[in-house]
Amino acid sequence: MTSDWRKSTYSGGSGGDCVEAGTTPGMVLVRDTKNKRHGPVLRVSAAEWKRLTTAIKG
Repeated sequence: MTSDWRKSTYSGGSGGDCVEAGTTPGMVLVRDTKNKRHGPVLRVSAAEWKRLTTAIKG
């Protein structure tokens, strides 16, 4: 997988509700920091991630 995970700037500071994103070639990975070792990882293409973040930003 990736070794460069980044915590969302919108995640809570208490460590409870955090989301991290990382990359692999051509893919963006998203996970919940509470389950980062054994939890599920959402995998989307770089193009899909760009469409999502562009739509969110408005």
